[in-house]
Amino acid sequence: MRIEGRGLIDRSAPRQFRFDGKVMQGFAGDTLASALLANDRKLVARSFKYHRPRGILTAGSEEPNALVTIGTGKRSVPNQRATTVELVGGLEAHSQNAWPSVNMDVLGLNDLAAPFLGAGFYYKTFMWPKAFWEKVYEPAIRRAAGLGALTGEAGPQWNEKAYAFCDLLVIGAGPTGLMAALVAGRAGADVIVADEDLRMGGRLLAEVEEIDGKPGHVWADEVVAELDVMDNVRLMPRTSITGVYDGGTYGALEQPGIFGAPETCFWRIVARRSVLAAGAIERPVAFRNNDRPGIMMAGAVRAYLNRWGVAPGKAVTLFANNDAAHRTARDLIDAGVHVAAVIDSRHDGAVMGDYRVIRGGQVCNAMGRKHLEAITVRTAHGEDSIATDCLAMSGGWNPSVHLTCHMNGRPTWRPDICAFVPTPGAVPGMDTAGACNGAFSTADCLAEGAAAAARALADLGLSAPDVTLPTAEDDAYRMAELWAVGGKGRAWLDFQNDVTVKDVAQAAKENFRSVEHMKRYTTQGMATDQGKNSNVAALAVLADATGRGIPETGTTTFRPPFSPVPIASMGAGGQGKGFAPERFTTSHPATVARNAPMIEAGLWYRPSYFPEEGEQSWRESCDREVRMVREAVGIADVSTLGKIDIQGPDAAKLLDFVYANTFSTLKPGRTRYGLMLREDGHVMDDGTTARLGDTHFLTTTTTAAAGQVMRHMEYVHQVLRPELDVTLASVTEQWAQFAIAGPKAWEVLDKVLDTAPNRADWPFMACGPVQVGGVAGRLYRISFSGELAFELAVPARYGADLFAALVAEAETLGGGVYGMEALNVLRVEKGFITHAEIHGRTTAYDIGMGRMVSAKKDCIGKAMSQRPGLLDPQRERLVGLVPVGEKRELFAGAHLYPTSGPNTAEADQGYLTSVAHSPTLGHPIALAFVKGGPDRRGETLRMVDRMRGIEALVVVTDPVFIDPEGGRVRA
Repeated sequence: MRIEGRGLIDRSAPRQFRFDGKVMQGFAGDTLASALLANDRKLVARSFKYHRPRGILTAGSEEPNALVTIGTGKRSVPNQRATTVELVGGLEAHSQNAWPSVNMDVLGLNDLAAPFLGAGFYYKTFMWPKAFWEKVYEPAIRRAAGLGALTGEAGPQWNEKAYAFCDLLVIGAGPTGLMAALVAGRAGADVIVADEDLRMGGRLLAEVEEIDGKPGHVWADEVVAELDVMDNVRLMPRTSITGVYDGGTYGALEQPGIFGAPETCFWRIVARRSVLAAGAIERPVAFRNNDRPGIMMAGAVRAYLNRWGVAPGKAVTLFANNDAAHRTARDLIDAGVHVAAVIDSRHDGAVMGDYRVIRGGQVCNAMGRKHLEAITVRTAHGEDSIATDCLAMSGGWNPSVHLTCHMNGRPTWRPDICAFVPTPGAVPGMDTAGACNGAFSTADCLAEGAAAAARALADLGLSAPDVTLPTAEDDAYRMAELWAVGGKGRAWLDFQNDVTVKDVAQAAKENFRSVEHMKRYTTQGMATDQGKNSNVAALAVLADATGRGIPETGTTTFRPPFSPVPIASMGAGGQGKGFAPERFTTSHPATVARNAPMIEAGLWYRPSYFPEEGEQSWRESCDREVRMVREAVGIADVSTLGKIDIQGPDAAKLLDFVYANTFSTLKPGRTRYGLMLREDGHVMDDGTTARLGDTHFLTTTTTAAAGQVMRHMEYVHQVLRPELDVTLASVTEQWAQFAIAGPKAWEVLDKVLDTAPNRADWPFMACGPVQVGGVAGRLYRISFSGELAFELAVPARYGADLFAALVAEAETLGGGVYGMEALNVLRVEKGFITHAEIHGRTTAYDIGMGRMVSAKKDCIGKAMSQRPGLLDPQRERLVGLVPVGEKRELFAGAHLYPTSGPNTAEADQGYLTSVAHSPTLGHPIALAFVKGGPDRRGETLRMVDRMRGIEALVVVTDPVFIDPEGGRVRA
């Protein structure tokens, strides 16, 4: 079915492929659909409900029929539109939703039962007996549901995700989009041009028309070539913009089509402005059996002829209500293809060549089962039959308004073109132009593209260059309303879901008059094409059935994605280990080299302990590391702590509002511990905040709550205190940070820093800049161990080297590196809390920090934290515990009871949160919450661990076990 001298394919590069096991041949530049048509393959699929034979209907992503499975075994991917699948050598494709084959489908019997399977039949049929629903009806319906099938096995597909930012995003690369990109690109704007096709040019690739005296596709290629060499322009073919979101964010699916590249790449594009140049979609006309293989859209027939050099039939007939469809007849005749007739529903339709025209006629039936054989034409004189193997139909064009509706916008009805167009301002920062805006001539598209770019440039503060618009076709768009042809039999609206005109009328008759109710009752527009071909015609049928106009009937809600997106693409990286991402510190390789067992802390991997030769258990290593910190010096990687950079004139005000205590009084060069409350008055997190300058703070959070605290601060800034002039940025990964703890910490700093620090300049809780090997770093004198300690931070790329240097110096002083087990023992000995204590049910009062809730200012959670019930002295409050008696074991999670009496809920006195063996004290210690807490120090209680079946006696103590005066930390 190839036509010599036609098409933009590369005939010197043949591509062999298989469809349903049969070997076929196409060429480079083909899609699977064009190659199938070239091999005279009409039947390619079966419909969802009735399993009716279906052929290729369109030439784009709106295709509802030709859904196939690509690949075999683990690499198979179902529900791919043959019209968008790029033909590559060795491609394997299979029809789906048919058994045993698409030619002989057993479930085609459903079509004979059509009178019983109308709209909503399952609501009315599967009601009795009630017990059958779960055991019989639902399992059977689920087995019959779906189109393509997944293999159920993990495939080797590789998907990627990426982010991009630009001044102007141009959506669509037809004449409108290319003109907009050219104007913006020449103005110096940072431009991204995204188009779902593998070749840019849009309808210019499918038409026989000239721009500036040269073929349209040549003009498009020249513009693309100019844009491609501009440093400020990124061209993204094979990329569909799938969704529009807040803040100028767009989802985009890229399918590279290059061997060795990812299967897909899902982009998040943030654009200051955008131009929608998505074109328009040709709509069918509903008539009896209008779904037969061989019935196609007129524009698609023109595209297959002019772009791919394929004639979809030997004797082609056209049925249209507009002038544009006559171009198809003209082009077919010029290519030597026989045109049997053009049936124009109007009496004044244009004629563009020497072919038979039947004015005022309508196609009322199509004959043939697995391929079209003939049509019946109805005129004022009666009905007549025409033999044909391809019918090209056109009911007009629907502008692609979908992306303008993703933020709850609604399109506007234009009666002159019988279509909806975008409503201005539906998406902030987006302008619409060209066919998607209702402008159908090439000249109008070029003009609107240039104008939209000029408006966007003005918004961006840039000047539009002087651009002379190319000369191009400027024919008026003329059409007459025609949605459906009356008569007996089923006339199809939604081809994939088998929705007919009768179904929509039945929905209205049963009072499903709302367009959304009709949609769900009939499944109209709920297929993979989301009703791109059928929605407007279905609305017109519903409007007629309910006696309303189309604008009053309204549209359904268009939601992302615009075209199907594999879940694997949106979750790129979420496979295997990527499903639970692993985050590694800069010291990770050196840590693993020391045979340290790694444990998860959030998504981070941190060392549990560092075993040395001769040590038989983790306790031996942990005890050694604790003594090392208490007596010499230890090094620990604390890079996993959340770090939030806060800058701006109102940075201190924001911190005062989100923290219970005050930060506006903190002097530059100093650090302060902070406690953050939730709105209900309970503790959310704790950490330190350093004031690096008058308007510059750095807040650290616990590892586990870093994301939560960042989200909380952003919410407060954006929603509760939007008037504050402040900027927040998470810099956790940007800084590698190491704790240097122990009485010999000063000596390590003397060796590592370029300039030995003056002791008097670095009191406890000081902070400031330092130099480490010529690298600018930051030093904080803070401690999580109760010992003299510092935290030294450098840009992450220097982290591994700094860790090696710190550990080497510590080892020369009798110290070394310590892990999470020792870190936990050190903090329990000192009575420091973690999220084991601030677990969501504790208040500042409970942990002995009630005075930190400032009385001089307001903060989030302050009012709620002052509720009488949260200040009751008999609440469970923080204490320390030590064992007494024969059993010297303590267990986190165990509960506390009086020394005598039953172990009942009413007798429960509290519970243990953190437990450690203290090598400093020589016995186990614990932090716990006890009713009446600090008031019960010295009292003996009974610890009961029901899971282990252990009971032991404990004495309530102060939670600070080591150096309660704080002399060591201030040494």
